[in-house]
Order: sequence, then structure tokens, then C-alpha cells
Amino acid sequence: MILGMTTNNARFDGKVALVTGGASGMGLATARRFLDEGAQVVIAGRSEERLREAAEALDAGDRVLTVSTDVTKSADLERLAAAARSHFGHLDVVFANAGAATFKHVEEFTEADYDHVMNANLKGVYFTVQRLLPLLREGGSIVINASWTQYRGFGGGSVYAATKAAVASLTRSLAADLADRGIRVNAVSPGYIATDMFHAAVTSPEEIEAVRARVPLRRIGTSEDVATVVAFLASADAGYVNGVDLLVDGGLANTIVL
Repeated sequence: MILGMTTNNARFDGKVALVTGGASGMGLATARRFLDEGAQVVIAGRSEERLREAAEALDAGDRVLTVSTDVTKSADLERLAAAARSHFGHLDVVFANAGAATFKHVEEFTEADYDHVMNANLKGVYFTVQRLLPLLREGGSIVINASWTQYRGFGGGSVYAATKAAVASLTRSLAADLADRGIRVNAVSPGYIATDMFHAAVTSPEEIEAVRARVPLRRIGTSEDVATVVAFLASADAGYVNGVDLLVDGGLANTIVL
């Protein structure tokens, strides 16, 4: 167990959770959290090599199913749903985590850049939920990965931030749409989290220190920080929490560092 994490090892006993973008970062940490708390887990990701490495790192045998999936492609999502149904029969939790980021000034952004980010972060999330709904049992839970950037103007990240605002709005509408099935839909909005995507954008020690200084808690978050909150939202502990977006950002969006 990661130092500082606490688990209730029974919260997901008998449950099946699916995580997109699950081969690394927040997705992998959340998959590990679900496993630690008793779940069986489906991990979807684009890279078969990274999926193999993730399965080896999790070391959970047939409690883990990996499926190579590009969430922007309907055929891949259909194959993901079929594999999950064949292996586990149903789902109880979906963490729609897969996404993409391109950070450029608005004058440099191309139509291809736009399509790449929009397709991964909005279309991919929407159709992930739609294609997996037939497998999701009554009383299940969906958690969508949004971002703190929806709350503040974010220079260089206009399209990325727009997609995250869109999926936060989608969260509320889906919560209303699926209420008759008792399916709760919530979002988590991470701040600066030390993932591969973060380190691809923030490269030098000076840049990392500047980012850290903006966060009121004076640290960059970990994937485990997010996994803990996703597991809470997906669990019965959050049984009366529906249609919310929960910031996991160390205070970045709502406070000012003096």
C-alpha cells in the first residue's frame, strides 16, 4: 500500500470496475485502488505494451482484464464492452479517465489539434459511457475525469479547458438521465498531478518549482491523491452524492497564494 493511503478492503468486494486510460498515471493508480479494495478490474488503454506492463505491475492474475482501446473509435468501444461482458458479465463502476492534451497559444492551434483533443476528451467520454451502459448494473457508479482548468482561464490550454468544462456539464446531465436506474454520475477535477502528461508539459526543475509554488498546499499532487477520491465517489460511502464535480487540486482553483 502507498504510504498515506487508507483503504477499506471490502468496499468493492464482488464489484467490477472499468478504467479507461488505465495503463498509467491516475488510471493505473485508481485500478490499483479498486483491486486493493476487492474489485475485479477492466483496464482499457491504447498501448498493448503499456497494458502488459500495467497488468504485471498490478500482479492480480485473472482479477484484471486488459483491452487495447482507442476511446475515440466506436468499434474499439464495442470490443471493450464485449470483452468486459465475456470476462466478468457486468460492470458496477466506470471511471472515464482517458484523455489527451495539446497546449498551444490560440493562434497556433490547428484544426487537427482541435479534433485530437475534442475527440479524446469529449466524444470519447460520451461514447464510453453510452457503450458501457448496458453492462452497468442498477445502482452503479460513473466517475468522469474533468480538470481544475474549467474553473480558471488557462492560457495555452483553451481547447483542453473547454473539453473539461463540457464533461463537467455532461456529468450533471447524465446524473439526471440515469437517476431512474439508480446510477450515480460524478466528476473529479484534478489539479497539477505528477503524471506523464504533466511532465511532458512541465519539463525543467524551474518550471516544476513555479507550478508547485502556485498550489496553496505547496506540493504537486500524486495519482494516488486522485485515486482515493475516485474510489470514494464510486463507493457506497458516496451513495447520496450525485452530479457533483470534486476538485482534487490542493486549493489551486479556489484560493490565492499570497
